[in-house]
Amino acid sequence: MSIKDHPQQNKNIPVRPATTPTAVTTTTPGVAARFAAVVRIATGLVFLWAFLDKTFGLGYATPDERAWINGGSPTKGFLGNIDHGPFADTFRGWAGDGWADWLFMLGLAGIGIALVFGVGLRIAAVSGTLMMLLMWAAEWPLDRFTDAGEPTMSTNPVLDYHILYALVMIWLAIVAAGNTWGLGKVWARLGIVEKNPWLR
Repeated sequence: MSIKDHPQQNKNIPVRPATTPTAVTTTTPGVAARFAAVVRIATGLVFLWAFLDKTFGLGYATPDERAWINGGSPTKGFLGNIDHGPFADTFRGWAGDGWADWLFMLGLAGIGIALVFGVGLRIAAVSGTLMMLLMWAAEWPLDRFTDAGEPTMSTNPVLDYHILYALVMIWLAIVAAGNTWGLGKVWARLGIVEKNPWLR
C-alpha cells in the first residue's frame, strides 16, 4: 500500500480551505448600488429631457413653434397621428385635450425628478409603468399594418422600449436605488414617508 493511500499517514496534514473570491464578494454590493444609481439618474434624465423639450421646444423632437409654452400641445402630435390598434379612436380623441397634456407633462416631470433625486421611487415606478403601458397601447406593436395597410414598422410585437423602461423603474424601486447618490435615505426618514412606506 502506498503512503498516499493510507488514511493514517495524512491525518495531521492541515487542510487548506478553498479560496473564495473575497474581493469580488465584498465589492459587488457597492458596485451594484453605484450601477443602479447611474441607471436611475440616466433614466430620470430621459424623462426630464422629454419634459424640457416639449415645454420649451428645444428643436429636437419638438420645434420651437410647437412648444408647450408657445401654445403647442405635448400630446396632439403623438396621439393625433395614431393610425392602428384597437384603442386608436380613444387615443386620437384624447389628443390635445388640456387634461391629457397636463397629466402627461406632470408625469414626465414628476417621474424624472423622482428618479434623478432618488426619492419616491415606488410612486415613480407605478406611475411610470402606467404611462409606459399607455404609450405601448397607443403604439400597439402587435399590429404589422396600419389601418391604411401600410407597415407599422414594429420591431417586436410585445417587448419594446416602453416595457423595458417600465421594468427598469420597477427594478430601481425594488433595489432602493435612491439610497446611493440620491436622497432616498433622507426621504425615507420623513415622517409622512415613515408612516406610509408606499411613498418610498
